[in-house]
Amino acid sequence: MGIEKDKPIAVPADTSRRVRPEILVVDDEYFNFEMLKATLSNEFSLSYADSGTSCLASAIANPPNAILLDVCMPGLDGYDTCRLLKNTPETENIPVVMVSGLESELEQKAGFDAGCDAYVVKPFSVKTLIEKIKALV
Repeated sequence: MGIEKDKPIAVPADTSRRVRPEILVVDDEYFNFEMLKATLSNEFSLSYADSGTSCLASAIANPPNAILLDVCMPGLDGYDTCRLLKNTPETENIPVVMVSGLESELEQKAGFDAGCDAYVVKPFSVKTLIEKIKALV
């Protein structure tokens, strides 16, 4: 068998079909997910979980490229959810970006101590959030 020469290389004409990283948004307020979806859907494919428990189940069943995790949620808060994610073999390597209105250094330290890879304070710049996510995926 010889090597074929002069065979054309197929290049997709439509670059808008590029694969977008999958981001799991975890927030007890669906409105926040809708806002993120409106601003991030050009860059990422977004899915939604409304609690820490559903986040864990979803991340194990369909591992995303990254997780945007709200800190203040009833039941499992963001810190506990992050600790569980980082201590579960199926999810330990998924980057977690905590998103919170809690801006003190103590709160941010608690996020990093729980294992988050980035901490973004609300209100945030969409550009900054996209840059942080892209740096992790």
